[in-house]
Order: sequence, then structure tokens, then C-alpha cells
Amino acid sequence: MKIEFVFATYLSFLSICVPSFASDSDVLPGGNTVLLEVDGTKLTLSDFDRKRPTALFQARNAFYEAEKKAVDQYVDDYLLERQAQKENLTVAQLLERHVNSTIAKDPPEEALRVYYEGVDTKEPYEAVRPQILQHVRDRRIEKAKKDYIQSLRAQATIALRLTPPRADVTAGGAPVRGSVDAPVKIIEYADYECPYCQQIQPILNRVEADFKGKIAFTYKDVPLPMHSHAEKAAEAAHCAGEQGKYWEYHDMLFAAKTLEVPQLKDHARQLKLDGAAFDKCLDSGAEAGAIRPFVTEAQGVGLQGTPSFFINGRYFSGGLSYEQFRNVIEEELGAAAKLKVTASR
Repeated sequence: MKIEFVFATYLSFLSICVPSFASDSDVLPGGNTVLLEVDGTKLTLSDFDRKRPTALFQARNAFYEAEKKAVDQYVDDYLLERQAQKENLTVAQLLERHVNSTIAKDPPEEALRVYYEGVDTKEPYEAVRPQILQHVRDRRIEKAKKDYIQSLRAQATIALRLTPPRADVTAGGAPVRGSVDAPVKIIEYADYECPYCQQIQPILNRVEADFKGKIAFTYKDVPLPMHSHAEKAAEAAHCAGEQGKYWEYHDMLFAAKTLEVPQLKDHARQLKLDGAAFDKCLDSGAEAGAIRPFVTEAQGVGLQGTPSFFINGRYFSGGLSYEQFRNVIEEELGAAAKLKVTASR
């Protein structure tokens, strides 16, 4: 059975909020919302977005994430209520049958005492044992309920019709690996010294390998102030790029994780670069100017840290799992395929 949840196309944060206090005269023909007037001149949301295209992106994205979370909870509640009706039960009875009754026996006393040793309390074991036991039971029920709801979701076809906000972020002058015509474009803002960027690199390697030919990957340097080696490491990669080995050097930096200037020069020699030319480029700071636009751009879209990703303009912050990358990429590939079919008709 197919279940389709249809929601209105996602509107921008302001275009939802402003009409709540706007009169009919504040909406121009074509639905363009008037934000303010200056000496009688009406300035619209389109005027704002044209002059400040990224100023509200983070607010819109935060609203989208909150909206999506609320809708996901609604889906869970809907599926539970529908299943309860099928079995002629209340939701509470349904959960008792399929969740609570499946919980294993309470853990042995030895396990509870081990748990107690990790609790920050001065109370004796006997005093806190009931709370520990209840916490363990609650955690087991929570996990069992999550698994049960997931099983209901697996039996349903759910089409979430919320449209995520997209930032107008392009590769610009940054290096690109893969075909520039690929249907999915991933742009990473990162820092070679950032431990989270280093941790996610094996996942990115797997993503690039599994979706080869379908994605274009762009790396933009955002050396953070607290990382004293990040700036020179970024410059070194661009110096290597001057000799046609940007990506080889990029990969080596994440693999080696050694970023002192002498080590950066050693990396260049391992890649058989012209050592003298590389050293001159690095020591002179010749590529520092190539990095500054990326930092300015990251600030413009309100990035708070590294790594940050834009996948076809959709924003994701922090360390995504391989499954999260795969799901988003497959969504974008599906959307691209539908658009291609529509265009061919």
C-alpha cells in the first residue's frame, strides 16, 4: 500500500512569517511580499534576496530542519495510530503488545552494579538501584519502540514533500574532482588540521568511489584561526596545484596528517614535484590570495565550523555518515532523473 504525505512546497522563512502580520496591500501582484517601506518606496523579499542572497540562508535552513523533524514525528504517530486501528487496539495497547512485551528480563545484579560504578553519585548502591533499573528499562523500551516504528515505516511508501532551501554556492575558482557536468555537486568547506575533517575523509573517499561519474567534488579551504598549520597546508595544496597535482597533494595531507612546513615540503618531493619551485611558492605565500575568497564565502553563508557541505546547494554541517551521504545523493540523482524525463516530453 502506498502512503503519500503531501505538504506545500517549502517557502522561505520570511515568506512564511511576514504574512502573519502583513495586510493584503503588503503583497504585490505575483505574490512578492513587501518587507518594508523607505520614504514610500516598497522594498520586497525579492529585493532583499537579490542584494543579500545568503543573509537568511541559515535561518531558512534551521526552519526547514525544525519543520522536517516535526513532520517526521507526525509520520510516526500516524503509522502507530493506523496500525492500532488495524488491530482494533489503542496505541497504548499496540505498544504493549509489540514493544513492551518484547523487552528482555531485567539485567543481572552484577550488570547493575557495574552500571552503578559509572554513575556520579555519593548515594549507596541500594539507594539508587531502583533509578538505575528504571533507566535501563526505559532505554530498552525506547530502542524497541524505535525499531518497531522503523518496521512500520519499511512497510509504507512515504513521500516527504518538503523542499529544502538551497544556497547558490558554486565551485567558483576551487579545484573540482569529477565531471563538472555531474548531476550531483558536493562542495566541502574544510580545514586540513581540523580533526573532524580528517575523520570524515575516509567516508568521502568511499562516496567518491561508489558514485564515480555521478558526482563532482569541490574542496574549499577554510583554515580556522585556532589551527596554526591549516593556512600553510592550504597554501601548499594550491602550490602543488600549480604543478598539476592539487588532488594528489590534498589526499596526502589528509592521509599523512603532518603539517609542519618542512613536512609540507617533504610531501611535495614524495609526489615528484619541482622542489625548488614548490618551496618558493610556499615560502612566499604566493597562494594565500587563492584561499581568502573561500573564507569570505563561508562567512557569507553563515558557516559555523568545519567540515560543512553543500550537496546541490543543500546544507549539511559536521560529520555525516556514509549512509547519510548516500541517501542525499540518491535523492538528488532521483530528482535529476525525473527532471530529465520531464524535459524530454
